[in-house]
Amino acid sequence: MNDLFSTISQVIRTRRTTKPPKLNGQKIPDEQIKQLLKLADWAPTHGHTEPWRFIVYAGDKIPLFCQQHAELYQQETPEEKYQPEKYEKLLHMGDKASHIIVAYMRRGNLPKIPALEEIAATSCAIQNLLLGATALGIASYWGSGGMAYHPAMKELLTLREEDQVLGILYLGYAENSAHEGKRTTPLSEKVKWM
Repeated sequence: MNDLFSTISQVIRTRRTTKPPKLNGQKIPDEQIKQLLKLADWAPTHGHTEPWRFIVYAGDKIPLFCQQHAELYQQETPEEKYQPEKYEKLLHMGDKASHIIVAYMRRGNLPKIPALEEIAATSCAIQNLLLGATALGIASYWGSGGMAYHPAMKELLTLREEDQVLGILYLGYAENSAHEGKRTTPLSEKVKWM
């Protein structure tokens, strides 16, 4: 195997999720975040719609976003389902993050391209970003909890109805982010050769 394949394979196999409380608060240079966004921009795209969009929060905008997220949860959750600990979790989710990036699919103007393909393209862009982060020693968490998929989040972010939030990415540094990976289903059960 060539060196490039080995390098890419190593990055893919060592990418791990690091939950935001395990981040250490150290800041990532904005220039590195810009480099990661450039990698994201090279995702596959049908019809050149390039549907991926990113909203980047840094500095004092991080606690503001977390407060807005927690307040959305409080406002939109029925009283019988509301959990004060979930509110607190959302409020403090970014306390140790260097950057928070909301990734969303902006539906293109080519109706012949199914929305599913636009979502897949945006997911590929997110994966490019996460793999680049791994290569730079940056810890990451792709969150979909809280209000990420709720219509109120779209309203907060001034997205259109046909757009779709695909996740909230928390980026930072961690002391021990690369724990052992695992797969629970053997590859042989996921592949059928014809």
